[in-house]
Amino acid sequence: MEILYWFESIRMPVLDAVMSFITHLGEETFFMAAALYVFWCADKRKGYYLLSVGFAGTLVNQWLKIVFRVPRPWVRDPNFTIVEQARAEAGGYSFPSGHTQCAAGLFGGVARVSRRWWVRICCIIALLSVAVSRLYLGVHTPADVAVSLLAAAILIFLLHPVMDSTLWFPNRMYFITGGMMAVSFAFIGFMRFFPFPADTDPENLVEALRNAYKMAGAVTGMMIVYAFDSRLLQFPNRAPWWGQAVKLAAGLALVVAVKTALKAPLLSLFSGNPAADAVRYLLVVLTAGCVWPMTFRFFERYD
Repeated sequence: MEILYWFESIRMPVLDAVMSFITHLGEETFFMAAALYVFWCADKRKGYYLLSVGFAGTLVNQWLKIVFRVPRPWVRDPNFTIVEQARAEAGGYSFPSGHTQCAAGLFGGVARVSRRWWVRICCIIALLSVAVSRLYLGVHTPADVAVSLLAAAILIFLLHPVMDSTLWFPNRMYFITGGMMAVSFAFIGFMRFFPFPADTDPENLVEALRNAYKMAGAVTGMMIVYAFDSRLLQFPNRAPWWGQAVKLAAGLALVVAVKTALKAPLLSLFSGNPAADAVRYLLVVLTAGCVWPMTFRFFERYD
């Protein structure tokens, strides 16, 4: 807590605004936009790599959160204050940091696959900045961000050679997605049947169960996307600059619309059961990987 109190002592409105902006780089929406840009517009295999690092990282992060159930810094020490605008995105347990995990997976993954030294430096600065922003805002401890950085680094270097090998052995992609599916469904089973202590926060348990279903839907969708694209669609990445801009902007709008619009109807259809989130994230991933890429050959014609 001494480090957090030091950050608290140097806070000022300008720094609050800067750190609040930086911390958004670790959110799901930013990760989705960046990973889909690579997947749609740059290099499909690298896109799969970034998505795999992100999905696997989320599974590891969420499992650790619910196993250790570490309260947020201001809960552990009532005298400690946080930057209030960060509170809304700081729900659930503290350890490890989800924002740091997401940012480290994305920027660390880009740094790993890039051959440009300046890209690597910028990525490292970005991921470390997100980690520092979580400390400055007071929503995580140094242990929270350090473990997230370590977990992301392990996944980045572990998955890279495996993903590279799919160039020569394409079916290995099924082992990657299948492994993540197994872990995600095991996570659901853990949440359903583990005898958590009576004093465990019920809201955090519900949120963790929903996250388990979300990841099950997402990784199942990723396996279907890979099978559909490799065997039938084989969508191209090439397009003129304006085509890439349209692909990205319209595609992200479509994906966000599906993710948002289906939430209430599916929850109603499933009577509030969190399995609705699995179906929703499955449909989001299928929209991003199967439906929208069907338009890409149109843009390729003008390249």
